[in-house]
Amino acid sequence: MTAPIRVLLADDQPLIRSGVAAVLGSAPDITVVGQAGDGSEAVRLAQLHRPDVVLMDLRMPVLDGIAATRAITAQPALAGVRILVLTTFDNDRNVLLALRAGASGFVGKGSEPADLIQAVRVVAAGDALLSPRATRALVEDYVLGGADPGPPYDEAADARAAFGQLTERELELVSWVALGSSNAEIAAALVLSPLTVKTHVNRAMAKVGARDRAQLVVLAYRTGLVHPRTRRPGPPGPA
Repeated sequence: MTAPIRVLLADDQPLIRSGVAAVLGSAPDITVVGQAGDGSEAVRLAQLHRPDVVLMDLRMPVLDGIAATRAITAQPALAGVRILVLTTFDNDRNVLLALRAGASGFVGKGSEPADLIQAVRVVAAGDALLSPRATRALVEDYVLGGADPGPPYDEAADARAAFGQLTERELELVSWVALGSSNAEIAAALVLSPLTVKTHVNRAMAKVGARDRAQLVVLAYRTGLVHPRTRRPGPPGPA
């Protein structure tokens, strides 16, 4: 029997935590291992419980969700912990900052229960949860639109050099990923197997030092590999 997905909830509103815990508790493959009322407590409980997923609110006292996300993802011992941001608006500037800090995706607080459960499953499986529309809006508004993107990140500069090591196939597939395509969509469009796509994307992530697909997407935009108005690339040659 497969072990359940272990989730830590971090939100400063007890009513929201209780509601989310009830929704996740209804899924047979998910268990809530802890609840935190602020970012500092979220970091402490993540160290204690080593959950598979932290469902992280962004606006919390003591330590906000962005700083808590950065604190968790910076610890090698917590490398297996994925952060799923809880947000009210998917075009919130803070969502982009959370993605840069290491979050694997985001889900709206107004989502249907089934969608919330599926979001946890997707992130726990190691995939990013980024819709094409939301990704484009975030990047266009806050990376290319002139708004303050927050403090500079050395990771982007390092990634530019690392991107030069990618093969043409890897660059092609990273571009598709950055434009919001899933492995299945890429495989169908380029007549490849989903496993081949996943293998190339994983190799690209390793080369550029991306923690997961969400960070790969952010780096792809930040390094200029793709632009929010870029059209999806055409089919390349044989693999």
